[in-house]
Amino acid sequence: MSNLTRKVLVLAALCAAFALILVAASSAPLAAANAPAATTTAAQDNPVEATDESIAAGRQVYGRFCRSCHGMRGDGRGMAAPAGSRPANLIDDQWDHGDTDAAMYKVIREGVPPKYDMDAWEGRITDDEIWHVINYLRDLASE
Repeated sequence: MSNLTRKVLVLAALCAAFALILVAASSAPLAAANAPAATTTAAQDNPVEATDESIAAGRQVYGRFCRSCHGMRGDGRGMAAPAGSRPANLIDDQWDHGDTDAAMYKVIREGVPPKYDMDAWEGRITDDEIWHVINYLRDLASE
């Protein structure tokens, strides 16, 4: 084997090892960061302050994705709810799936099993958008 061939093989091996190290280093923190983040976020209070801007952003997201089932005022009287379902009234005093911001976040993000009449919105809207919707619903209920 020539000296040049040996150098090329060593260089190729070093590049492959370096690539493996980069892949391992970049994917491990992402996986670790993603899993606890969802658990941590869902367990805490709303990290998004209920400012006028947040409420306005929540109103836009709600109008686009939630209003058709939950109604314009959040009273559960939307026109496009799945047949046989009864969307939750989001402005009354009775909450079937928890009344904390964290519980609301979980319902919006993960949906309501077993039939999932309330769809899971994870991946379709961002976590911040979910928190904005919660701020909007709190504001709507206080009117």
